[in-house]
Parts: sequence; C-alpha cells; structure tokens
Amino acid sequence: MDVFEAIRGRRSIRAYIPSEIGLDKLKMILEAAIWAPSAGNLQPWEFVVIDDKDVMRHLAKASLHQMWMSEASAIVAVCADVDRTGAIYGERGRRLYAIQDCAAATQNMLLASYSLGLGTCWVGAFYEEEVRRILRLPTNVRPLALVPIGQPGESPSPPARRSLREVIHHNVFGKPWSI
Repeated sequence: MDVFEAIRGRRSIRAYIPSEIGLDKLKMILEAAIWAPSAGNLQPWEFVVIDDKDVMRHLAKASLHQMWMSEASAIVAVCADVDRTGAIYGERGRRLYAIQDCAAATQNMLLASYSLGLGTCWVGAFYEEEVRRILRLPTNVRPLALVPIGQPGESPSPPARRSLREVIHHNVFGKPWSI
C-alpha cells in the first residue's frame, strides 16, 4: 500500500468484529512503531500489549467509559520512559521530546495497522494515574496513548480537513503562501 493511500484512508475505528489479529501482524505493527524517529535516537517508548478482556475493560473504564475499546482484539498502551530523554535533554526531553517520539511511534502503528487491513483508534482521553495503576507502570514510565487494534466493524467517512491555504504561512506567521 502506498504511504499516501494509508495516510488518506486511515480512520479512527470505534467498533470491532470479534477476531484474532495474529501474532505476526501484531509484531509487524510494533516493528513499525520502533522505526519511528526519536530525539537523539533515545527511543523512549515502552509498549504494553493487552489482550486480557478484563484488563481491557478496566482500561476502557479509565478512558472515560469508552467501553467500545474492549471490543478490539488487543490494546497497545504506548508509554514513554521519560528518564531516557530526561537524562540527556533535561526537562525539555521529559516534557516534550519523549511525547513527540511516542507520538511518532503511535502514528506508525496506526498506518501499519491500516495497511494490514486492521482498524485502530488513538485514545488519549484517560485518567493517567488510573491507567498507570492498571498497567503497573513504574513512576518514570508515563502512559501517553491507548491504541485498540482489531478487525474494523465500521467504515467511517473521511472527516473534513482545513485547506492548505488556511494552515500554511510563508516565512512568518500570518503571511499567506501562494501555492
């Protein structure tokens, strides 16, 4: 699949058909995640793969009761070891670079999943301390995203997007770029 096709075709899926995604596909998705760029190549990501339905239900409740999440075949918790980037880049590494790095890894997971015919949704609305407790995360590991993965049970239409003219500035903010 062409990367532009994956970027334009991927949707947030909030309904899943009960099925197994297979260890091979899951490994491919996680392999795509670890090839994301990271500040100083420090790779602060940690992934918790959850396929226990009870744990998935607890995570769904901790995610503002988004119970549809527990219908997926698995949930991958994308977490950042903030000490990895903090040791080199200080507070900027802990508060920004680790988050940026894990966001890039999450996007790779979403695109790889779509290219394999699977559905995902990037879930960031959750009670962080509750997710930390459920997953037994150490204090230096921060949960940043929960990604349900499974066979899509819906096919949403493309959402509206702002035009390039609205979002592109030339040389300085506010100066239009004639494209």
